[in-house]
Amino acid sequence: MSPRPHLPARAFRPLAALPPWLAHALRAQRGPVPWSAVTRGALAAGPLLLVSVLVGRTSLGVVAAIAAMLAGINDRPGSRRTAVKRLGAPALVGAGGLLVGTYVGDHVGAVALTAVLTGLGLLAGGMSAIGPVASGGGTQLLVASAIGAGMPVAEPGWARALAFLAGAGWLLALRLVLPTPGAMTGDFRFDGERDAVARVYDAVADLLDATGTEHATARRAALTAALDHAQDALAGPRLRRYASSSSERRLHAQYAGALPLAEAATALAWAAEPLSERASAGPRRLAAAVRENTHTGPLPAPARSAPALRALDDALLHAADAFDQGGGGDLHARRHGVRYLLRTGFGAGGREYGLRVALSFGASAAVAQALYQSQWYGRHTHWYWLPATAVFLVKPDLGPLVSRVLCRAAGTVLGALLFAGFAAVLPRPEGLVALVALCGALIPVSTRHFAAQTAVVTVLVLSLVMVGGEPQASAGRIVETLLACGIVLIVGHLPMPGRRGGQVRARLAAAVRAADAYLTHVLDGSDDRAARWALRREAYRALAEARTAIALAAHELPALARHTEGTDEVAAVLERLVDTTTACAVHLDDSGRLTARHRERLAELLDELAAGRDRVGLRAPVPDLPVAG
Repeated sequence: MSPRPHLPARAFRPLAALPPWLAHALRAQRGPVPWSAVTRGALAAGPLLLVSVLVGRTSLGVVAAIAAMLAGINDRPGSRRTAVKRLGAPALVGAGGLLVGTYVGDHVGAVALTAVLTGLGLLAGGMSAIGPVASGGGTQLLVASAIGAGMPVAEPGWARALAFLAGAGWLLALRLVLPTPGAMTGDFRFDGERDAVARVYDAVADLLDATGTEHATARRAALTAALDHAQDALAGPRLRRYASSSSERRLHAQYAGALPLAEAATALAWAAEPLSERASAGPRRLAAAVRENTHTGPLPAPARSAPALRALDDALLHAADAFDQGGGGDLHARRHGVRYLLRTGFGAGGREYGLRVALSFGASAAVAQALYQSQWYGRHTHWYWLPATAVFLVKPDLGPLVSRVLCRAAGTVLGALLFAGFAAVLPRPEGLVALVALCGALIPVSTRHFAAQTAVVTVLVLSLVMVGGEPQASAGRIVETLLACGIVLIVGHLPMPGRRGGQVRARLAAAVRAADAYLTHVLDGSDDRAARWALRREAYRALAEARTAIALAAHELPALARHTEGTDEVAAVLERLVDTTTACAVHLDDSGRLTARHRERLAELLDELAAGRDRVGLRAPVPDLPVAG
């Protein structure tokens, strides 16, 4: 439930001269306005709050509006089936957290309450290391538990939990029912999936155009991102195990047809020999056919003068056949069982993550309780703001620590000042309800920068508090945010058991293991291409996740960034190894034997990887190169 931590490869010149930790805080994502998400945001929290005011259930409406706001932060472009998991799973976990928080808040004292919240922080932190959806669930668990323990709501816990589910469920229903503007070709239910698959073919064409240039590596990374996105878009939850409509089966077949094309394009990029424009014409026609839901028509065949070019030609024929038949295809999606989830959550990365979340959440809850019980600045009823704020600040997937703190502080001050101005002139409650609707519409745009998102959320939350009957609380919001910033900064620099940078090393070790499995399969000479493509997808996906974690760590303050120095070099070697493995696979398909160039390159990369692994203290085996191949 966090803005994606994009780190643009090309920085603005004024930012390039700044320290990485400061430059990151000033960067914002760019792109077209997601009007469909803006529409859903306008129809979510505001209307829910209006209905609750009209029927005299304002407090439950506030809870539902908070849930809709949290779901709106997770409302990203993509397929409907992906939205079910991305919005629904965290909401279920959040409703559970609301129940737990309500119970402990009503029945235990301040010390026991702090201990329970600290334990929840440990659980949620470890869970967040699993992946983005789990991280969103961990965040909502903690925020909702703090709200349940502290928000003055007369209704029982079960009613609050139902209101929370209703708020998130309403936004999810809007996501499933409303069509995406401009995407009405064919069955609009699959507009997100169709666009994701088309982007894969576009990315293949872009990589072919960049072959032999300095842009090839970036285009290959973009192809990996497109494949990951399409795989996730098609692999979301469904009522049946297999694709159950002709449109869905056709999209599965079109995605499967892109895999050999991606493999051939990667092998050509590895060879680094420029290609003619004719090579990318076929994939671009395939991309247009996916978007327009039409047949491909005749495809221009590339030259067949090299193994990778022959593989590209064969892949085009295979893709054209898949488009015509539309019989479905294997998604080659990653399948992780309970054992993997437990190992990730309780491994080195999960433990470090969980300890910092637990300490930050628990310490902020303790400070909030101390201020609340002592009435240091009044018997205010929103002490839960402090631990809830700390949750967002301590989450590494929101960006580097100092960037999060700077953006949160600046966004809160700006949002509080804006709300103070609005509160002075807007009628109550209708003006505040309209302000909630406006903020809901702005959330999808504000997620491009953490400070902007914080400002919008601050205005929305302060509006909800005032609609719920409390006085204007801008000053208190600023004070508690600054306290949370200080707590998280201190905890972020505390020494922890084990080596720092555990999450980065865990991701990098997973990428090494995935590359090992892929290389071993290719060199064994197996004819199982489906298994090879699944291993290739896992290797590139794990590498992309490691790259993201490394990039975030590199933008920390020097005192923290030094703990992961050298990991980016290991990732670069690993990336070249996986590319070389793909080139080897394509060559083995064509001739049955590796050339001396392939074997020498593999040996060099494996030696580099072993040296880099020892240098950064990585616990992962490096594969051996067989004597004959």
